[in-house]
Amino acid sequence: MKTTASLTLYGRAWCHLCEEMRAALEPLLAEFGAQLTVIDVDTDPLLEARYNEWVPVLVCDGVELCHHHLDEGRVRAALAAHASRVAAAPSAAF
Repeated sequence: MKTTASLTLYGRAWCHLCEEMRAALEPLLAEFGAQLTVIDVDTDPLLEARYNEWVPVLVCDGVELCHHHLDEGRVRAALAAHASRVAAAPSAAF
């Protein structure tokens, strides 16, 4: 069972907004113990076509949380909801 939240940041290596969002995410990642995967959309033509003008795009569990700028409230809510689901899940007995 996945216990830590996983966020995906779709962006570009040369994008200042992507750098800003990644930096703004650091305190939230530390607070919630979440993991961040960064994907450069320019390495995949399908991702580039999908996210081209929207980067950076932050996704959690397949749900887009924000683009261009960090929506801290929405990200915090998604991470808190994940933590609540994990806490409420019954532990496996061996």
